[in-house]
Amino acid sequence: MFDPASLIVGLEIGTSKICAVVGEVNATGALNLIGVGQSRSRGVRKGEIADAPLVEEDVRNAIVEAEQMADVEIRSVYLGVTGNHIRGFNNRGVHPVVSADREITEEDVQDVIKNAKAINLPAQNHVLHAIRQHFLVDGQDGIVNPTGMLGARVEVDVHVVHGNFNRLQNPIRVVKGLQLEVEAIVFNGLAASLALLSNEQKEMGALVIDIGGGTTNYAVYADGIIKHTGVLAVGGDHVSNDLAYGLKVPLGRAEQLKLEHGAALADESVKGQTVTISNEVGLPGKTINLEHLRRIMGLRIEEMFQLIEQDIARAGLLDYLRAGVFLCGGGARIPQIQALAEKVFQLSASLGKANSISGIKSALDQPEFATAIGLVKFGSFQQKKRGGGFLSGGIRGFTEIFNRKS
Repeated sequence: MFDPASLIVGLEIGTSKICAVVGEVNATGALNLIGVGQSRSRGVRKGEIADAPLVEEDVRNAIVEAEQMADVEIRSVYLGVTGNHIRGFNNRGVHPVVSADREITEEDVQDVIKNAKAINLPAQNHVLHAIRQHFLVDGQDGIVNPTGMLGARVEVDVHVVHGNFNRLQNPIRVVKGLQLEVEAIVFNGLAASLALLSNEQKEMGALVIDIGGGTTNYAVYADGIIKHTGVLAVGGDHVSNDLAYGLKVPLGRAEQLKLEHGAALADESVKGQTVTISNEVGLPGKTINLEHLRRIMGLRIEEMFQLIEQDIARAGLLDYLRAGVFLCGGGARIPQIQALAEKVFQLSASLGKANSISGIKSALDQPEFATAIGLVKFGSFQQKKRGGGFLSGGIRGFTEIFNRKS
């Protein structure tokens, strides 16, 4: 058995699957994956709880499987959240330095961060993350730590991620109903980027796209810091719905066709090819044109990428993505999706792999586990720097967790 204090569990309650990953921090501080549990998800729509009792049952199954593999008892989790109510934006706080010698103190730094967090959000919204980007002193930018510098005015840029308080509480209540504590809630897009990106890639600039069943989360890094985040309420399930409608087949059969014959591009090799599917009630089988199937899939995925590209272009960040695009989530398994991403973004695209973490090789290499692994990684950084307080929107230690030093 392992020391419970060294255990960190990431829990992702997704639209298609629920995934629990158990990590252990060893004596040297290195993180090792020791258990994975997953369950089919039945009560989640577009990344949010739609049937709490069903979700509770599925979460319990995933947790039990993870406990059995790791041979531990799980008592608390770092919980990933998503949904189209989650928004991200950049904000600046300003603070005048009032000491006689104009030396910036730690109190000045805390005050300017507090000012950056004092944003006018709707009453029902809650700050999930307020991540420090960099400081400015008397207009000089790019300062990592202004303490001890001389100046009349200190400013700080933060990236704020917020969402509807009640909708964020729903997954927390499900977890607490299983007698588990929630250590922190973390936006899935940030967790995925934490799992996949190296420090060098964060410096060069990278876009991480996490394609789930009901939502697609994305995060942009440049110059080592988070610059932009977003959520699209579109995912792999919408591709299946399009196929069911376009091919005139039941949804379950459309999902099967997507998995067995789907691709993001309809190239020359499938021209004129067909696949015949049987009919359950003894009627004649139906012939499906493979080129038509892949064109339907490609159009939906291309539209999804175009929406993300337009959002990033509006933020003025497209030219900063020198490391390219990193895809994860179950949707990243669709054949030729990297080629389609390269076509839309005009950047190199690759399948994201979890980095700087050891343990269960099969989980580390699978794109659908990236978010849960990122949640474990986040938890390991939180353990090293106790005092962040994510549930209360606290921000001490965020720079280290999400930016350069992670």
